Amino acid sequence: MRLRGLLAALAAVFCMAAASDPAERLPDPAQEARARDIFKDLRCLVCQNESIDDSEAPLAYDLRQLVREQVKAGKDEAEIKRFMTDRYGEFVLLKPTFSAGNLALWITPFLVVILGAGLLFAKLRNRTSETELSEEEAQRLKALSDAEAP
Repeated sequence: MRLRGLLAALAAVFCMAAASDPAERLPDPAQEARARDIFKDLRCLVCQNESIDDSEAPLAYDLRQLVREQVKAGKDEAEIKRFMTDRYGEFVLLKPTFSAGNLALWITPFLVVILGAGLLFAKLRNRTSETELSEEEAQRLKALSDAEAP
């Protein structure tokens, strides 16, 4: 049983080591660390819910290489993200920026909740506790209650 756990842990370490190929890395550890920080903020366009740091898709590999080239050229994080959004659109960012273009995406959920709460409040406020009977219903109810009385 312990051997199985040891083998599983060893396999996990080898998988993690394979995910970050040393041949891909930049020779300067500080530059590589900057690049890896940027990887975590960029979306893999194939996987769509993973960063390019986590993805093993060929496109993610290409994007990592692009980022490394930009870091090696001395560009800062904002310039690299701007380059990526100019090339692939804002979808490439895992956390989109707040701008006029996507204002509706940020505000709509709040508006829907406020509108729903307002409609619910209005509906509950206008609800009457007593229901008035028509003349015919009142006569039938009186006839039923007279019939049941001993």
